[in-house]
Amino acid sequence: MNEWPQGWTGDSRDGYGRGSAGRPESARTMRNVQGGGGDGGYGGYGGYGGGQYRPEPPMPPGMSPHRPGVPGQRGYDYDDYDDGYNTGQVYGGGRGGRGGDDYGRPAPNWRRRLKIGTLTLLVVFLGVSIATYFWADSKLQREVDLSKVIERPEGGSGTNYLIVGSDSREGMTAEEKKRLHTGSADGKRTDSMMILHVGDNGSTMISLPRDSDVEIPSFRGSDSGNIFPNEGRRTKLNAAYAEDGPELLVRTVEANTGLKIDHYAEIGFGGFAKIVDSVGGVEMDIPKSFKDEKSGADFKSGTQTLNGEQALAFVRTRYALPGSDLDRTKNQQKFLSALASQTATPSTVLNPFKLYPTMGAGLDTLIVDKDMGLFDLAEMFWAMKGVTSGEGTSMNMPISGNAPNGNLQWDRAKVKQLVEQLKNDEKVTVTSNR
Repeated sequence: MNEWPQGWTGDSRDGYGRGSAGRPESARTMRNVQGGGGDGGYGGYGGYGGGQYRPEPPMPPGMSPHRPGVPGQRGYDYDDYDDGYNTGQVYGGGRGGRGGDDYGRPAPNWRRRLKIGTLTLLVVFLGVSIATYFWADSKLQREVDLSKVIERPEGGSGTNYLIVGSDSREGMTAEEKKRLHTGSADGKRTDSMMILHVGDNGSTMISLPRDSDVEIPSFRGSDSGNIFPNEGRRTKLNAAYAEDGPELLVRTVEANTGLKIDHYAEIGFGGFAKIVDSVGGVEMDIPKSFKDEKSGADFKSGTQTLNGEQALAFVRTRYALPGSDLDRTKNQQKFLSALASQTATPSTVLNPFKLYPTMGAGLDTLIVDKDMGLFDLAEMFWAMKGVTSGEGTSMNMPISGNAPNGNLQWDRAKVKQLVEQLKNDEKVTVTSNR
């Protein structure tokens, strides 16, 4: 009995796998095998032998046309199927290959990733810096119009800032006024005034005592625009501010010194205390104990950190000091320089948790002139820091004695020499008399 499927001959059996020459056929020869595609024949197996091909009988019922003997299932189509074993591919070749891993994937390009990461950080940094700049710039209160100041002196080298601390209580609650010992007086007056000159030969900070005897010059009213003539009135310097605000104060300082003021900056009581608290206090070395009930000062000698309330009391103390207003201006200079020195540091500038509260507290209450920008403000603070570090000069306006009205009289010869040195941006050699 013939056990081979119908249509297969003995020759076919004997020649199975041998090809026409009786030798085993290679894998490439196998491509001649006819697949049993949709014609329903068995011819897909005929290529294995060297015998004669014969037509196949019809398929028995229930048999698959693609795979003999397996009912209802599709057989493999050898023309379409490719298992990859005969393509010449060497498996596992990814290991040790150039720039690849065990699966043949290329190694990461770390140089490219580093460039992309650096570029991303740079873009983020620039974006945050630009956003911070516009945020801070929008907070500046540019309320002082120096274009209203008339008969101004000629400018010189460097930049001159008029820095004013006012007793403004604007925005303060009754509880804050009580805690800070500011009282509840209406309006505002100048509590401290100083000129800061910034130039190539170092910074110079000159305090202007509020009791300085000055002449009120002709001026244009800040609100009315009317011209008020010079009537020869002599009064305290802080009266100019009380009479017509910052513009008349600038006009009076320029007329009595001959020095042009380029920028104006003013801060009130509340803003001053907030700035000090925002930086975590300011360390000060107080050489001698003193107490002042009016300002709330009560200090022991030695190095200590002052909070906002204590700092305000320190710079306002007047009656407990032997030199009254002159000693107070020295304390103000000392403290403001220390504040600038501790604020303009990497630990504050590079720390957003300290930078933003500090800037917010200062800018919300800082009043400047219309032409002053953030770079001007930064220059002012860095110059104040330079004075503290010994790179500049700190002094009072030279005083020669008391005027007939009891006010402090400036030493006119020294003032003239000082102004000339500042205009020419020369090293200041003038000293205070007191």
